[in-house]
Amino acid sequence: MNYFLLGIVFIVYFIMVGYVGYLAWKRTNSSEDFMIAGRETHPYIMALSYGATFISTAAIVGFGGVAGKYGMGILWLVFLNIFVGVFIAFVFFGKRTRRMGKNLGSLTFPEFLGRRFNSKFIQYFSGILIFCAMPIYAAVVLIGAARFMESSLMLDFNLALLVLAVVICAYVLFGGLKGVMYTDALQGTIMFVGMIILLVFIYWVLGGVTEANTALTNMAHLYPPDAIAEGGTGWTSFPTLGSPFWWSLVTTTIMGVGIGALAQPQLAVRFMTVKSNKELHRSLLIGAIFIVVMTCTAYIVGSLSNVYFYQNFGQIAIDYVGGNMDSIIPTFISTALPEWFVYIFLLSLLAAAMSTLSSQYHTQGTALGHDIVDAIRNRGGSDEYSEEELNANKAVEESKIGFISVSQAGILIAVILSLVIGLALPGSIVALGTSLFMGLCAAAFLPVYCAALFWKRTTKEGAIAGLLSGTLTSLFLLVFVFKKTATGLGICKFIFGVDMLINTMPWYSIDVMIFAIPVSAIFTIVVSLLTQPIDEKVLDKSFEGISKE
Repeated sequence: MNYFLLGIVFIVYFIMVGYVGYLAWKRTNSSEDFMIAGRETHPYIMALSYGATFISTAAIVGFGGVAGKYGMGILWLVFLNIFVGVFIAFVFFGKRTRRMGKNLGSLTFPEFLGRRFNSKFIQYFSGILIFCAMPIYAAVVLIGAARFMESSLMLDFNLALLVLAVVICAYVLFGGLKGVMYTDALQGTIMFVGMIILLVFIYWVLGGVTEANTALTNMAHLYPPDAIAEGGTGWTSFPTLGSPFWWSLVTTTIMGVGIGALAQPQLAVRFMTVKSNKELHRSLLIGAIFIVVMTCTAYIVGSLSNVYFYQNFGQIAIDYVGGNMDSIIPTFISTALPEWFVYIFLLSLLAAAMSTLSSQYHTQGTALGHDIVDAIRNRGGSDEYSEEELNANKAVEESKIGFISVSQAGILIAVILSLVIGLALPGSIVALGTSLFMGLCAAAFLPVYCAALFWKRTTKEGAIAGLLSGTLTSLFLLVFVFKKTATGLGICKFIFGVDMLINTMPWYSIDVMIFAIPVSAIFTIVVSLLTQPIDEKVLDKSFEGISKE
């Protein structure tokens, strides 16, 4: 390993990150700057920040590893990522979120929901849910980047986790969302270039597009036996309809992540950072191209790594890495590619991890500080916002703990939590952890978020019922029914003496989101129709100017 070259690459990279972090710090002068970047973000920065937050090491290492073991069926996730996560998100959700958030003076996603339904309970319950659930997602993103540093730099895994967390914490802590988005734009550019080079390389080294894909198809007889037992048919074909593998791939991986992206708090808040719909329109194409390149490359390279490992070492990818899917992409990069590209791709992977983690830490910190601590402190004996609060044109400065705000203190706690969980989680966890978090957010927030944007008849009681029913249904199914989590947690086994309460196909293989979202939607609609509508003043404030856009 050329440590001199590696040192130069890293020094240049961290100087650039440090510089843009410094710019963000200098331009962060208020709570509005810290939480939503002052509402005047450039379209390129917004698009790259959205895409880089969306696509992390979980997508590259985690889902790339899933493709390495199970094949290209996961490419359907790319379609949902673009159609749902970009097109529908920007065109239908983004415009209304931006305008409504500005009308209500919202600085975070939980505050957006709380003000829209005039309920501080919704704000701090959403904040608690985000702060408690997101550390698992942050931990698996940390794991993805640390695994690559471990395999390519021979760096101790625990040390890699610590270094990543400390560096990211520094610029998020002081630069706020501006620091996050500025560095996201830089890191997204690096990620994009690195993945384009990787896609070209994999097909070049395997003899071309047709040759590489044909070789993978002809290796179907080597497909992992455990995958075949679950319904898998090969790396270039879809699993058997109705099999456990089919249900898991379609409901957890493809739908869980594809649809779940709509209700991701760290993504939804991006829509509130631009000043008009014009910036959203400009961001749409940039974000779509970015996400297509990032996801397609990761899934294609993961699948085709089987051809490379078999031709050169006589083993398929999952066997070569000792059974840990999270090591497939890092091992392929460090084994197959030239040394100089290993360093470039390491930067791409670090950029992917840092961009997503910075957003996660920022979201968790503001959830704890702004949506829990300050929201409860300012409750004033009433669950509803005062007219003065709803009509405030300027954000209220946050409480302080010593010389830092409560949100900054929340960021520090979030970093520590992700480190502890990252050290405790087992291997092959990155993709599952990502899917589960996105599925939980979709179940808890998506019906309520949709109702907030599109259905004026939704009441505060209906929104609370939908939020609670979606959350509780998800948690119950995760603990007692869904096989992958129920068996891993062991709570069902401890209480009832069985791994899961339902041991019949396909129920234990269907993602919890498939059941929880309808439950949440039904409760939201039924309870809203049975309760009194929200005050017209709140509705007028929320929907002001939306019909003209």
